[in-house]
Amino acid sequence: MPTHPPTPPAVLEHQLYLALQVLGLRLKDDIEQLFKHEGLSTTQFNVLRILRGAGGQALTCGAIADQLLNRDPDVTRLLDRMEKQGLIERARSDQDRRVLLTRLSAHGRALVDRLDEPLLALHRQQFQALSPQQMEQLLSLLRQVTASSEVL
Repeated sequence: MPTHPPTPPAVLEHQLYLALQVLGLRLKDDIEQLFKHEGLSTTQFNVLRILRGAGGQALTCGAIADQLLNRDPDVTRLLDRMEKQGLIERARSDQDRRVLLTRLSAHGRALVDRLDEPLLALHRQQFQALSPQQMEQLLSLLRQVTASSEVL
């Protein structure tokens, strides 16, 4: 019977990567469940937050795409669906009729505002095992990793 060499232990970096992937997927699943009850995807919610953050200012499709957390290859189609749902309003720019500007509708604003508290409660539940100091430390470490990965 042939013998196989022992499997090398996973390196620390790979263990960290896998732990972050598992955590990220679990957090994403929780969020998707919350938004599912409102008929929203995480990307649609992200668009609503981006537009709310813009105040009353309308944004172009490109400006919205640049701020999305997860890249969507067809932001125009995403915005078309959101307009049909009454979550956003779009109009041609007065300065350049080729440019389509997007802003939050009253319905979209009410929805994103209504989700603030349930989302905060979910995040509190997700991170309840950590003290505020540990959360600050984790956030700092994740920002360091993010900043160093932007160089790549």
